[in-house]
Amino acid sequence: MKKMQQGFTLIELMIVVAIIGILAAIAIPAYSDYIARSQATEAVTLMSGAKTPVAEYFADKGSWPTGASFNEVVTQQEGKYVETLTGAAGGLGFLVTATMDTTGVSSLISGLSVELTTADGNMWTCRAGTVDAKYLPAACR
Repeated sequence: MKKMQQGFTLIELMIVVAIIGILAAIAIPAYSDYIARSQATEAVTLMSGAKTPVAEYFADKGSWPTGASFNEVVTQQEGKYVETLTGAAGGLGFLVTATMDTTGVSSLISGLSVELTTADGNMWTCRAGTVDAKYLPAACR
């Protein structure tokens, strides 16, 4: 009677471990980028919510809301990943800046900012600010 082999050989186990290591080396950086992009999307969403009240303020008053008036006009100024949302008039238009939180946020975008600008309150342009553009939603790149 012939005895059957039980279990795996050492070489088979080493091959499986090597394959898992290669897959992890590829997946972890891709997952980190995905997390940063999803968190940066919150900044763009909050800034988009500021467009209408800022444009209405400009149409009504003839000037941009800054300081306390920005705080009155834009009520949603922070989120789970966004620490602050600020507005500033400058040059020919208005700039809304979303600053990412420093805790609970991907280290790739922690403390960095995303910007939304307009010259007239009608056409808005999203730009990277200090965040690397590859972490922004496709509409902002």
